[in-house]
Amino acid sequence: MELFNGMRSSSLASAAWIKSSHSNATGNCVEMAALPDGRVAVRNSRDPEGPALVYTREEIAAFVAGARDGDFDALVG
Repeated sequence: MELFNGMRSSSLASAAWIKSSHSNATGNCVEMAALPDGRVAVRNSRDPEGPALVYTREEIAAFVAGARDGDFDALVG
């Protein structure tokens, strides 16, 4: 299967989607899934059939490191 950004989440039927423990009951969260080729898919939890963005493990690691360091705090503050 070819994986690409914006592909339908339903195309990733075997993916095990997870969401943060910081997610809330109103569905304001994203879900992520490790893919067989090592990449990571991200989707909006409110639209599980909608598009998924696909990133390399290195891209996700850089994002997580930036989030831990507070690089994106101004976006939600």
